[in-house]
Amino acid sequence: MSPAGTKPVASNRKAYHDYSILDEVEAGLVLRGSEVKSLRLGMGRITEAFGRVSDGQVWLEGMHIPAYSHATGVGAHLPDNPRKLLMHRAEIDRLAARMNQEHLTLIPLSLYLKDGRVKVLLGLAKGRTRGDKRQALAKRDADQDIRRELGRRNKGM
Repeated sequence: MSPAGTKPVASNRKAYHDYSILDEVEAGLVLRGSEVKSLRLGMGRITEAFGRVSDGQVWLEGMHIPAYSHATGVGAHLPDNPRKLLMHRAEIDRLAARMNQEHLTLIPLSLYLKDGRVKVLLGLAKGRTRGDKRQALAKRDADQDIRRELGRRNKGM
């Protein structure tokens, strides 16, 4: 899920079940010190999060980062605040245009540390219906059976 050479913090495996991922984009996050420390400890949930473009900026809403145990008072943060994403202007404009034209959603796929910085992998996604989900599961099971059979055949069983 996350690129090579990174330390994963959180992943959203259910997104691959609920959505068809059409495109992936990496973005940085604007965080406070206590949020980064909390994420370094492996705390943080992105399963309920989504991205939103407003006024030429991208925001990640619904992400939960629990309070860092040693941060109190001014150093503490609110666990469910919207967090600003760092992206190039052209990338933001391209995403906003696709989201509006094709009625797509911006879903976080994974959260990871890369060179000491927190990054999020976002997926431009289209929601699946119940029938689509069933077809995707059937296709995945069929592909798995084919790989298993080819493996047996290559081993000479």
